[in-house]
Amino acid sequence: MTVATVELRSTTRVSTGWWLGGLAGALVFTMVVAAGAGQLAVSPGEVLGSILHRLGLDIGSMPAHPNGDAVLWQVRFPRVAMGAIVGAALGMAGALMQGLFRNPLAEPAIVGVSSGAAVGACISIVAGLGFLGVLTLPAMAFGAGLVTTMAVYRMSRSEGGTDVSTIVLTGIAVNAVAGGLVSFLLFAGDRQAREQIIFWQLGSLNGSRWEAVGAVAGFVVVGFVGCAACARRLDLLALGERSAGHLGVNVERLRLGAIVCVALLVGPAVAFSGIIGFVGLVVAHVMRIVVGPSHRRLLPASALAGSIVLVWADLFARTAVAYADLPIGMLTALIGGPAFFLLLRRARSGAGGWA
Repeated sequence: MTVATVELRSTTRVSTGWWLGGLAGALVFTMVVAAGAGQLAVSPGEVLGSILHRLGLDIGSMPAHPNGDAVLWQVRFPRVAMGAIVGAALGMAGALMQGLFRNPLAEPAIVGVSSGAAVGACISIVAGLGFLGVLTLPAMAFGAGLVTTMAVYRMSRSEGGTDVSTIVLTGIAVNAVAGGLVSFLLFAGDRQAREQIIFWQLGSLNGSRWEAVGAVAGFVVVGFVGCAACARRLDLLALGERSAGHLGVNVERLRLGAIVCVALLVGPAVAFSGIIGFVGLVVAHVMRIVVGPSHRRLLPASALAGSIVLVWADLFARTAVAYADLPIGMLTALIGGPAFFLLLRRARSGAGGWA
């Protein structure tokens, strides 16, 4: 190994550390600002003071409003935490899918995890299931999402292997069937169930509570660990399936493991937040341009950036119109669509793109 190679790797690690540290700092700043913003305004200093007080440190000032502390811990913090967790899950799942399919247009919806999770969540809502308490809805969403992705994977197999184009086409067909099932459940449910399903389909973090945050976080943490275990093999897969196989990568096992990780990340997130589009797609694409194609850098960067984007989007959703809570899925689609179009134009002009 030459001195130049060592210096290059050292420079890369320092640059990556700065990027990840900057994203982490931006996420903390975003969460503090988002927690304090709303109809009952709380300054960032008071937000930090409330957090430190809960940690047993009487440093800083508590919220001046008599209900400020209760609003922070019962309403704002759970919602901000849920936004950060869901954004991280969507961002990392998008990066994982793009690496797995070696395509910048790949996203979790391709393998049917989002639509499958939607079916599971709708069944839970319409049937009024509660056999696992607060865990029932995310468990149903995860189970249905996992079953759907496994069905797509199995139906795409031929002669002991899978083809990317076949997986995509199978996913399109399964998504169509899942969409029909959601429509049927919407028709079959009572008025309350219909309202809950419609509100859920629009995407929102309204009503987030600590119990729900804990339920989603448990699944997502396991998904994060699985993604970290796949990072090095995804880098080798970028060389091509045959080359990766020669280097010891079991491509079929990698695909199966990655699909399970995507189900762990997206299923519970979709269950509580509804369908939120473009976060995984755009964030992962941008982070690949910024930090490079190495998944050991790309996956955590996409998770942090996804959290930042979704927390800011939710902040706008609940403060843009007085006494109204805009659908967050609508906002991410309105912003993410044009943003991704600009990224495609940039890639086609040769200024950036898939690496």
